Amino acid sequence: MATVAEFTLAADAFPLGTVFAQLPDVTVQLERVIPDTNGVVPYFWVRGTETNTIVEQFSEHPGVRDIRAVDQVDGEHLMRCAWDEEYDSVLDALIAPEVVLLSATGSAEEWTFELRGESREAIAEFQEYCHEHGVSVVLEEIHALRPLDASQDLTEAQRDALTLAYERGYFNSPRETTLKEIAADLGISQQALGARLQRGNRRLIEQALIESHP
Repeated sequence: MATVAEFTLAADAFPLGTVFAQLPDVTVQLERVIPDTNGVVPYFWVRGTETNTIVEQFSEHPGVRDIRAVDQVDGEHLMRCAWDEEYDSVLDALIAPEVVLLSATGSAEEWTFELRGESREAIAEFQEYCHEHGVSVVLEEIHALRPLDASQDLTEAQRDALTLAYERGYFNSPRETTLKEIAADLGISQQALGARLQRGNRRLIEQALIESHP
C-alpha cells in the first residue's frame, strides 16, 4: 500500500544546506531532483536573499559542478544546480523509482522531507540508504495513503498547523493573526510553520483537485 512519510534532517547534513552557514535567514524549497549522466540535478527555490549571493554561497561547496538562476518570481529565486556524482547523499535516494518527493523545505534549523513510497518497505529502503551513506534522517511520521479523504493524508503536524491558522483567521482577508503568533503557540519557528502550512495546502490541493480528478 502506498505510504507517506515525513523525515527531518539537520540543516548542514543536506548538500543544499551549506547556504545557511552564511545566509541563516533564507529558506530553501526543493522543487524537484532529476537524474543526470554525471550525477543529479536539483532545482530549488530560495527566499530571503539576492541571486548573486546565492550563487556565490553554493559555488563554494566541492560537490557543486555548476549553479545558475533559472527564474525569479516575487523575490523568490529558482535555481538549478549540477551536483557531482562522487558526492553520495540523500539527493541520490530521492530519485529512486520507489519513492516520490512530495516536498522538501530547509531552514537554518532543519530540513523536512515528505515522501510517498510504493510501500512501507520502499520508505524503509530510503531510510536505510541514507543511513548507509552517513545521512542521519529522522523518521517523524508515517502513514498509509488514503486518497478518498484528503484531510486524512495530512501529517498530524500539518493538520494542527492548518487548523490553528484557520481558527485564528490567518487565511482571512485581512489576516487576523500572523505567522509569528501562530508559530509561538505551536512552539516552532516561523520558517517551520510556513513550510508546514505550504506542505499541508499542497497535499489538500493534490488530493482534492488532482488525484481525485485524473
